[in-house]
Formats: sequence, structure tokens, C-alpha cells
Amino acid sequence: MKFTSTDIQGLLILEPVVFKDDRGYFFECYNEKKFTEGGILNTLWVQDNESKSSKGVLRGMHYQLEPYAQAKLVRVISGSVFDVAVDIRKGSPTFGKWYGVELSCENKKQFYIPRGFAHGFSVLSDSATFIYKCDNFYTPSAEKGFNPFDFSLKISWGIEKSQALLSPRDASLPSMNDAEMNFSL
Repeated sequence: MKFTSTDIQGLLILEPVVFKDDRGYFFECYNEKKFTEGGILNTLWVQDNESKSSKGVLRGMHYQLEPYAQAKLVRVISGSVFDVAVDIRKGSPTFGKWYGVELSCENKKQFYIPRGFAHGFSVLSDSATFIYKCDNFYTPSAEKGFNPFDFSLKISWGIEKSQALLSPRDASLPSMNDAEMNFSL
């Protein structure tokens, strides 16, 4: 497994070694020892989630307030998405900066998003099945977010705003500057 740091502290891209032959393929998507060696320390995964979405769906930007925050390990098992994390750790030199990566069933990349980041993705293919591990349980009362089209962030989602399919909740989220958050570095 190859671990690549991004320009935002804590965000990692993981690329597995894929063994292919005419029968198909095999790869290791999680190995605690290798993850620890790669810099993902003391993570106890407690919940796995899966979602399927059609082309143009945009989900985000979501997070849970402390003490219910979640680190996530995300990947795509069918289709492709543009996955984004935004640093919302006050005091961080990259506060308010975003990083995005295409995740697909072809490239088999994974994205590690530690606590203190908002997360979202847009579906680039006809449909996509997205799975992710979380290190804390979903807690509805702690769920927060901000509008994925917040002008100050200028996130390039890979889809036109007019074509994006957002839930009514996500479409009505406040700007990042007006969103409730309680993370610090």
C-alpha cells in the first residue's frame, strides 16, 4: 500500500497494490499494521457505511461536532466520484482550504480524512457506490455542515452547479463562515 501525503496535514491518499490476472483482481484494502506504518495511528473503525448515487449527485459538506467527530476512510467500489475534504480546524495553517481527489473502481484509491474536516463528494459516472469506514458512530444531534457551493471555497466539483443534485438539507446549509464548528489544531 502506498501512502501519499497531501498539502493539507492529515489528509492521505492510499493506493493499494492490485494483483490482476485473467480471473479478476485482489487487493488488500485495510491492514492495521500497514496503516499504522503509513501514519494512520490508533484508529478503531466502529462503523461502515455504503451509499449509491446517480450522476450529478453532490453530497456534502458534512461533519460531526466534537466529541462525536469522525475520521473516515473512503473509497468507491463502482463508478467514480470527486471526493473533497475541507480543513475546519481553527488555528490550522490550512483552515478553509480544500483538497479533492477522484476515487473510482478503476483506480482503487482510498482517501483518509481525519477528524476536523468537512467531507463531500460529487458523482462523475452514471452511478457510483461509495463506501467508508468511520471511527465514531453517527450522531444526528452532532451532524453539521455547510453549503458545498460556498463561493469563498471555490470547489471545482467536476459538475456544473446547475446540474448538481443536492438534497434539500444540503442546499439550505449555511456558508462555511456561518456554520457551527468546534475543531482546533
